[in-house]
Amino acid sequence: MKQARFLTHITLTLSIIILGFSTGGLAQYEASPIDGVKWQEGSSTADLGGIAQLWVPFGYVFADGDGARVLMEAAGNQPSNEEVGVLSPTAFDWFVVFEFSDIGYVKDDEKDDLDADAMLEVIRASTEQANEWRKERGFAPITLLGWEQKPHYNESTHNLEWATRGMQEAEITINHNTRFLGRKGIIKATLVVGSENLAHVLPGYREHLQSFAFQPGYRYAEFLQGDKIAKYGLTALVVGAGAAVAAKAGLFKYLWKILAGAGVAVLGFLKWIVGRRSSP
Repeated sequence: MKQARFLTHITLTLSIIILGFSTGGLAQYEASPIDGVKWQEGSSTADLGGIAQLWVPFGYVFADGDGARVLMEAAGNQPSNEEVGVLSPTAFDWFVVFEFSDIGYVKDDEKDDLDADAMLEVIRASTEQANEWRKERGFAPITLLGWEQKPHYNESTHNLEWATRGMQEAEITINHNTRFLGRKGIIKATLVVGSENLAHVLPGYREHLQSFAFQPGYRYAEFLQGDKIAKYGLTALVVGAGAAVAAKAGLFKYLWKILAGAGVAVLGFLKWIVGRRSSP
């Protein structure tokens, strides 16, 4: 019962622009392909791909990157192949997926110029594009309703946080996103929870994340001259695959700075950033 409930929630997942939602195809998985997932029970310390670690409290379970990918596929979502773990209470009424992108050191010089309205239009346009993909495969379309929490960057912890509210087949779900900036890339934490439970879950979720820590050598403060620098900044972390239509939403002023610095062509960059997301 718990596994079946978890699959129901996991269908409302994963990406920053709620492109990962899917309900179609669940019936074919009633035999439960997640039976083989190896769950680590709390109280224990979870390893996030050797990049970071997280405390798993009593009453919670954790699965590694392989387990997270099994869950994504079982729910009809395309794994990003960047998954390093998934955490959930044993009641499986919410969950958080962790991914690591080795994009390099992300400069936070855009922290005072985050344009929430423009970014929302990028995400909305990308969601509509993905709905065509979903329609062809028999999945219900998704409507992006807006921000549940506008993008906010914490300069002291180097964390970027935001939340979107979406609707699929009359069910509203919140995708709450946290990006932990590190020396060699970012850890993505995506919380998926029903809107009716968000207020109750969010304080505990944030408390859990306080135990998150990069392993030595991966911390943001350990940056050294000569380290790999990410080709984009905070704005692109939020819009993700939506960067392909960023110019239409007034975000090109941010992307052009990145392009000029990286010395790559516009189309090449947009294709690259979309490919990094591994999104439909």
